[in-house]
Amino acid sequence: MTSPITDKLAVLIDADNAQSSVIADLLREVARYGTATIKRAYGDWTTPNLNSWKDTLHRLAIQPIQQFRFTIGKNATDSALIIDAMDLLHGGRVDGFCLVSSDSDFTRLATRVREAGLAVYGFGEKKTPLAFVAACDKFIYTEILRVPVTEPAAIEAPQEPLKPLLVTAVAGAAREDGWALLSNVGSLVAKSDPSFDPRNYGCEKLGELISRQPYLKVKKVAATDGSPITHIYVRNKEA
Repeated sequence: MTSPITDKLAVLIDADNAQSSVIADLLREVARYGTATIKRAYGDWTTPNLNSWKDTLHRLAIQPIQQFRFTIGKNATDSALIIDAMDLLHGGRVDGFCLVSSDSDFTRLATRVREAGLAVYGFGEKKTPLAFVAACDKFIYTEILRVPVTEPAAIEAPQEPLKPLLVTAVAGAAREDGWALLSNVGSLVAKSDPSFDPRNYGCEKLGELISRQPYLKVKKVAATDGSPITHIYVRNKEA
């Protein structure tokens, strides 16, 4: 994959399974991983339930893709989005995809895109099936985009699964002295759990979340060349 700064990303939104109120914040999140060169939202725009999207589409320059529902019970929106994604994949116009939906129907699409060597960033609510979450390189729960992390309401994720996840990552990234560079720990955690994000636990950064864990030790070491960059190391106290 190329540098996140220069990656060209296709943002494909399943409007039937996404809230228009979160899209502005979502696109700001997308900017952390690359440039949204393609922005499309799929749905039957003749239906009243998508009326709230009108202002969002115009304000954020998102192209609405009309897909009529010819048969009750069949989701034509999913099919249209998947077909367009495959066209973009084979056209070589983008470096990655942002799939916005809480629907497990996009699990195979995410897997196929990753098989081709492109990045997949998923966005959906916490009700999103785990299969779709695991199929993405990174999955961001949209709830954390709605609430500032400084508010108690943002701390919703259970803390129990956090310890084994972090301890395992620290052990995997540790040097012989037991200390592990924070960035390496973060990389292993992201690979183990695509949905991991410090904001799920009310923290803006991984270092802040790590420092709150009583079973982990943290130390800061200045760069050897005298630069102001500080390296943060982590160690398991119980090891």
